[in-house]
Order: sequence, then structure tokens, then C-alpha cells
Amino acid sequence: MIARPTKGADRIIAALDTEDAAAALALAGRLAGRVGLIKAGLELFCAAGPAGVAPLIAAGPVFLDLKLHDIPNTVAGATRAVCRTPPAMLTLHGAGGGAMIEAARRAAEDVAGDRRPILLAVTVLTSIDAATLAATGVAGDPVEQVLRLARLALSAGADGLVCSPREVARLRDALGAAPFLVVPGVRPLGSPAGDQARTATPAEAVAAGADWIVLGRPITAAADPVAAAEAIAASL
Repeated sequence: MIARPTKGADRIIAALDTEDAAAALALAGRLAGRVGLIKAGLELFCAAGPAGVAPLIAAGPVFLDLKLHDIPNTVAGATRAVCRTPPAMLTLHGAGGGAMIEAARRAAEDVAGDRRPILLAVTVLTSIDAATLAATGVAGDPVEQVLRLARLALSAGADGLVCSPREVARLRDALGAAPFLVVPGVRPLGSPAGDQARTATPAEAVAAGADWIVLGRPITAAADPVAAAEAIAASL
């Protein structure tokens, strides 16, 4: 598995949210050495499939953000398929439950062994605030739900968690240093929040205990993505 990062650039995951596999690969090449990983998500995976993601994985570490969420047998099958060309990281929805996460862990180990991806459980999406969470039937502060799903996922075999910057310090206090924490919803000073509801700056997220931070538009929509990535790394 990929090692926990210790320096600024290695902590950055650049989210290439595009349907264009060729454009994603070209930008990943430009960002090589300036970021730690490239994120390929549902947009690219649904448009280009595994064949579109495979060149990214061959070029460097990839965070494959599919947020798998289904019955255990289906998620195990999807994980086996993904792990034939294993990315560095793979996301599952923590709300899928312990049996689902256990099935994914077994499938990843069966297919990829020591080369399996870090399995990350998504807790509460960074676009969701307390009102949105309540509308889904979950009462209380989002932090409570994040902690609940985090404990469930880790006990079932997840290696780490995806959480918003607002929950990082609480998770570190509650769970210690062992779980990997990957944190989207990060915005440099002066950047618009977009569709993120619970945000922080890159430096704030890392200071709170994030291992990796995920940035999309602040890098990919910048006039000079390489310079943007370098500036973010220098702020950490």
C-alpha cells in the first residue's frame, strides 16, 4: 500500500473531474511530482470505464473514488474487478454497513494481496450540512454521524476514512493516529466554496490531522494548474 505522506506535495490529491480520459492523462502528466495522487471519480469511470482509468494507474498513484455502496456480494464483485489493475486507494460508502466493508476487504486481498488499495470509507459527503442530513432521517450534528460511521467502518476492515475538514480533529481525538484520513472540501484562501458545505484551507486541514487533502477546481480550473499545485504545497 502507498505510504503515509510526510511532505507538502505528497499530501495533495488532484481531482481530475472530467469525462475526457485523454485530457485527464495529459493533466496528470503535467502534475507529476507536484501532487501525491490523482483522483479519478465516477465522471471519468462512467465515461471511459476501466480502460480509461488504467493509463492513469500505470502512470502513478490513483485515488479511485467510486464510493461503492450495494449489497456485500455486489460490492465484493466490483472490488475484485477494480483490483485486477489496483489503484492506490478505493472508496466505499460507510453507510453500506460492516458486512459490505468486510466483503470488500476480503475481495481486495484475494485479488491483489499486498498490492491491494487502501480502502477508505466515506462518512458524510462534504456537500451535506445538518439540514440536508436531517432531511434524510439522520438527526443530530453531522459530526455524530461521521464518528458513528467511522467506528463501524474501521471495525469492519477499512484502512481509513474520507471526511470533511470540520471532522478531522474530532476523528483524530477519538480514533488516534492509525486511520488514514483523506479530506475533500478543501479550499485555498479566496477560493469559492462551490458545492462544498463544510470546508477549510489546506493548511488548516493538515494541521487538524489530515493525511491527504483533495483539491479539484482550485488546481484544475486554475490558469496554471502546475503553479496552483505548487502554491498549495508551499502552504502546507
